[in-house]
Amino acid sequence: MKTEDQYLMFVRWSEEDSLYLGYCPDLFPYGAACHAENQQEAYRLLCGIVSETVADAAADGLTLPEPRTRPMRELEVA
Repeated sequence: MKTEDQYLMFVRWSEEDSLYLGYCPDLFPYGAACHAENQQEAYRLLCGIVSETVADAAADGLTLPEPRTRPMRELEVA
């Protein structure tokens, strides 16, 4: 698994901006990292930004934050 694969990435619609916003909360905790007019483009841009961030950190000898965001799981009611 590549380092960037450890980080969850999300794309959501923003009514306020009328655009799709791309988030990676563990690497960019203060907000969206990119925006685009469609989901696919926002996700493509976000993947590139996350990969670039990981590569830059490795090149500079910086430690990345631990991935902490986890997907929610549906609970099974017995």
